[in-house]
Amino acid sequence: MQVQVPGANGPEAASTAELLGHGKVVLFGVPGAFTPTCSDHHLPGFVIRSEDLQEKGVDQVFCVSVNDAFVMGAWGQANEVDGKVGMIADGSAVFTKALGLDIDLTGGGLGVRSKRYAAVLQDGVVTHLAVEDTLGLEVSSAQAVLEAL
Repeated sequence: MQVQVPGANGPEAASTAELLGHGKVVLFGVPGAFTPTCSDHHLPGFVIRSEDLQEKGVDQVFCVSVNDAFVMGAWGQANEVDGKVGMIADGSAVFTKALGLDIDLTGGGLGVRSKRYAAVLQDGVVTHLAVEDTLGLEVSSAQAVLEAL
């Protein structure tokens, strides 16, 4: 499935199979870049704990959101994710809907977004999936993923 990632010269097309299909990968989804819980806790937690995740055998960590690659790039820069968390833009929610992890937040002015979740994949196969019941942050935090590993 095609998504976009922020590149040095703007958005770049990428395949989810290429990004997520090799080694042990942590993928976490957030409702929106620059939103309070996502910006204050979810993404920073994975940045801060990136070395701990590597020690548990994680090869790569990716964050996906229903935002465009420009926004994901800016959000990544603001959180100093370089080399720690890769940013994936799912601007039209195609990937998120295919996973069945979409949520309609139209009432709050956000449109279709991603549920908050964290997954561990081994060579493209999901071995752990934790989806938040609400927009809170309990089962999908970096600490919760570390405990699941």
